[in-house]
Amino acid sequence: MSGFALEFAAEDAAVAAAARLRAAGVRRIEAYTPYPVAALDPLLPQPRNPLPGLVFAAGMFGLAGGFVLQWYGAAVSYPLNIGGRPPASWPAFVPIAFEIAVLCAVSAAFAGFLALARLPKPYRSIAALPGFERASRDRFFLVVDAAEPRAAAADIERIARESAACRVVRWPP
Repeated sequence: MSGFALEFAAEDAAVAAAARLRAAGVRRIEAYTPYPVAALDPLLPQPRNPLPGLVFAAGMFGLAGGFVLQWYGAAVSYPLNIGGRPPASWPAFVPIAFEIAVLCAVSAAFAGFLALARLPKPYRSIAALPGFERASRDRFFLVVDAAEPRAAAADIERIARESAACRVVRWPP
């Protein structure tokens, strides 16, 4: 990601700048703060989370796969008449099918979390910005993506000046 990094010394200034950027039509904003700022949450984009649907689909796939696997083994591949029961006695398949469903759902949740969080990510170019290490101590950073179609460089710099930004950096240089 490239664009503008706006550095603020105060939480209120960062929130005001984010509100002005949103009012100007800018949608692609990221915030880096030393502690959670509740006032920034409604101003930042909230992506849709596909993880619950993915986990549900994987669980249903595991459930169906567990039943089919056991049915094929018991009724088709190696049928045995034990105690006069039918070869495809589905109540006996329930515990194993449930366990396979849980295994598939948990595996999908773990893999989906890593993929959606874009992990592992050993390097972020914003971390190379001089002074960015202060984002975990006492500074507030707003990063505006340069691919934002509604964001003109002059407008972003004007909003940063009006909001008392300590520094505005075009990033990466």
